[in-house]
Amino acid sequence: MIIRAALVGLGSVNRHLMAILADKKDRLQQDHGVEIRLVALVDSRGVAVAADTQGYDPREICTAKEAGKSTADLPGYLPGRSMVELIETLDCDLVFEASPVDLVTGGPGLAVARKALGRGIAVVLANKGPLVLAYHELHELAARHNTGLGFSATVCGGLPIINMGRRDMIAADISRLRGIFNSTSNFILGEMATGRSYDDALAEAQRRGIAETDPSLDVGGWDTANKLVIIANAILRMKVGLGDVTVEGITAITPGMIAAAAAEGKIYKLVASAEGGKLSVAPLALPKDDFLAHCDGWEMGVEIHSDIYGIMYHKLWEREPTPTAASMLRDAVNIFCG
Repeated sequence: MIIRAALVGLGSVNRHLMAILADKKDRLQQDHGVEIRLVALVDSRGVAVAADTQGYDPREICTAKEAGKSTADLPGYLPGRSMVELIETLDCDLVFEASPVDLVTGGPGLAVARKALGRGIAVVLANKGPLVLAYHELHELAARHNTGLGFSATVCGGLPIINMGRRDMIAADISRLRGIFNSTSNFILGEMATGRSYDDALAEAQRRGIAETDPSLDVGGWDTANKLVIIANAILRMKVGLGDVTVEGITAITPGMIAAAAAEGKIYKLVASAEGGKLSVAPLALPKDDFLAHCDGWEMGVEIHSDIYGIMYHKLWEREPTPTAASMLRDAVNIFCG
């Protein structure tokens, strides 16, 4: 099966996806009978469309991006065109959407998802924005046009929380869900536990490339809240948005508070929680024997309590975007071969 795909956003996640497509091309064909061809590419400079049916070579595109090139330097560049315009006529089966998150308007990601699903083109998202703002609308569009919508990469990268809840916990009633979903905040709290100030820990996270220049989404708890909203809609049978989540970040946590908690055998973590119909994100001092207290540094984790599957504990160590990119590939294969 040949899947003609467009990549929206050529940042770190989709570049890692292209590397996986190059490295695993034969494995995908052998195990799933699938060949994914990149027929269109979109970045901040615009759109490029492949001249022939073989599409772009993913390894060559990765090399070009590493050399500082953009779609404007590629054969097939279409100046003045946007992906939203292109998707109206583009002959493709799938869109991998990994453009920057926009929680105000949804940005091009939401517009592209709407347009593609409306044409019956499957969409795989790494971008949380479209789901946080229009989760049910997008799923209704996909159902109406008999196409697929995958988004496991939007929550904790390679950790398949969404897939476990939707596919593997059939008929379950989930009574409690807690998780650590943001590695930036987790790293900062860990550094503060060694005696560093918040400002020094944040600066170190930025130096290492963990935190953005503007880290407010991470340290303010909003990235975690975004993921909790997606989880609540996807697997907790709720219809909620960001306004339904009580959110507190880690900016008010001091080394003194962390030291006091340590003296009581506790560790501060930024915890997402869903229980009793309430959603919250807040820094909590957890007992050292708590599962989430053992999610350190680059780790993310989730604890799920259900009536028929018991209590599950899952954890992931993810330092680079490869597992997130792999999750996009997983969604694509499940859509077309599941």
